[in-house]
Amino acid sequence: MLISDVRPWGGPRSDVELRGDRIAEIRPHAPSASPSVEGRGRLLFPSFSDVHVHLDSTRIGLPFRPHTGGPGVVAMMTNDRDNWRTAEVPLPERVAGTLERMIGFGTTRVRSYAQVDVDCGLEKLDAVLAAREKFADQAEVQVMAFAQAGILREPGTLELLDAAMRSGATVIGGIDPCTLDRDPKGHLDAVFALAEKHQAEIDIHLHEPGHLGLFSTDLVIERVRALGMQGKVTMSHAYDLGSISESTSRRVIDDFAALDIAMTTVAPSASGQLSLLDLVSAGVRIGLGEDGQRDYWSPYGNCDLLDRTWQLAFTRGFRRDSHVELALAVATMGGASIMSHDVPRLAGLDDRPGLAVGDRADLVLVDGETPTSAVMDRGRDRTVLHNGVVVADGLEVLTKSA
Repeated sequence: MLISDVRPWGGPRSDVELRGDRIAEIRPHAPSASPSVEGRGRLLFPSFSDVHVHLDSTRIGLPFRPHTGGPGVVAMMTNDRDNWRTAEVPLPERVAGTLERMIGFGTTRVRSYAQVDVDCGLEKLDAVLAAREKFADQAEVQVMAFAQAGILREPGTLELLDAAMRSGATVIGGIDPCTLDRDPKGHLDAVFALAEKHQAEIDIHLHEPGHLGLFSTDLVIERVRALGMQGKVTMSHAYDLGSISESTSRRVIDDFAALDIAMTTVAPSASGQLSLLDLVSAGVRIGLGEDGQRDYWSPYGNCDLLDRTWQLAFTRGFRRDSHVELALAVATMGGASIMSHDVPRLAGLDDRPGLAVGDRADLVLVDGETPTSAVMDRGRDRTVLHNGVVVADGLEVLTKSA
């Protein structure tokens, strides 16, 4: 396959030759009689990696509804429980439609939560697994068994999580060990035991503030170190770990880097976050996600990770082109490095990976003058490739039957 007349990471106009699922050659652009993909001078980036999305709670494609949730995790969870079964379209269709739209916008790597609890059982997990199967040729999807309501609060949850891992989930999730279950040791013991039993990775949702969040984080760090779980754990959100002191932030970042504990962000406006620039400079794996998709938790989310990349740059106060491009690197190969450790961590603030000979041909072509302008304008003239095959064009996903 030949992709003609593209600008990798905003560089010179080039032709990119693919062999199978890999980039085989990048050479200066020259007119070709029959390119497989007409680049038309568009920008070429690695495709997006959404590593923090809740496909199971989506309302994408449904009529807009007023937000009815209250403040806090428990109130939001209750709002979801009260409403998710009565949506206008069955859950499997909503989940598949949302994943399809994400692929159309250029996301070919996805780590999705699937809520598992005594309310929904494995029903939400089954819907996410079905969507993963339906679009197996268009995207790589990892599914996390996630007890949004806590593991110990409701009897039977632990057994459901175990069943979810046996059913096809590959990541086990934990959440707010102190404030939800109010038993941080018991909660984390359960999460790490399930990970060991199923040889799975771990993702900890952390909304806890300040010193309490640090306490939970230190318990995770201790377990990673003691159990040899380096490279197997991700901390998600962790909004407030940067609020305590500069020395504490430095120590946490250094521990994350040394133990290869990854982080995901959904680009919130919270002021107490660890510095993205410091995290990347230290070598911490960090990726971006859209979180909920216009669901019962919030009206935000539109399936476009380029749009969320703009939000990441905006909330972090980035103005320099190099920093905005870093946000793009986090949204593409930063997340890819969390999903697969065959993908190296970002090698510093100026690393623009994913488009070298030998790299996997998961790519997105986007209209724009420069990488920064692409983030600012978020154009819709996009072509998406997964494993060297065009899977979407003009935001329309191409399936085998098409």
